[in-house]
Amino acid sequence: MNYRRWLGFLHVILGIFFLVVTTFSHADEITIELRFQPNLENGKLVYEICASCHLPDGWGDKDGTYPQLAGQHQNVLIKQILEIRSGERDNPLMYPFVQERTLGNYQDLADVVAYIATLPMTPEHNKGPWPNFTKEYEKGKKIYKKNCVSCHGKTGEGNNKQYYPRLQGQHYAYVLRQARMVQKGLRKVDPAMLAVVKNLSREDLELVINYVSYLPVPDKDLAPFKDQ
Repeated sequence: MNYRRWLGFLHVILGIFFLVVTTFSHADEITIELRFQPNLENGKLVYEICASCHLPDGWGDKDGTYPQLAGQHQNVLIKQILEIRSGERDNPLMYPFVQERTLGNYQDLADVVAYIATLPMTPEHNKGPWPNFTKEYEKGKKIYKKNCVSCHGKTGEGNNKQYYPRLQGQHYAYVLRQARMVQKGLRKVDPAMLAVVKNLSREDLELVINYVSYLPVPDKDLAPFKDQ
């Protein structure tokens, strides 16, 4: 093959390559919807993998290392697990535990999040430093009403269908730590959430999360106090 013919052949190959790359780079997003009927008994068994950190009752810990999972919306739980599994959410501590070889297949995943959602929540979650008779609490309340109600609800109940987390009953220290990670660009979140968190000062962030920590959990969703 002479030089000119070889060069022409190369141009054709490169043209095809760039055409293929361009075609694939503009492919539309694909949504795959799967449906499963949860098996709570199997979910309880699968949850044993989670219990060593999040505790058997799903209450996490008050220092903010592990969140309370009990009572959280199942769509929120499954979304976070899959984002950590895929690497979209960076969580090296959880990453090995959410893989299919550890946690199981999609049926196991559906089973465990459904089970977690049925767990009663702790009656003594970690709260912020400013109770409801303080000016800091009132300022946090105003910030919440302005910025958070539309997604997380008036009482922090969240929304299962929209994948908005339930905030009521979550540990103050955990929510504050996650919000600070978002501010620093260390955790990816929904663009609307990112815009809100980035727009708040460090002080305002603490105040609104303090207010969130005092949002009451309905009695029906709470476990009894240990001395009852």
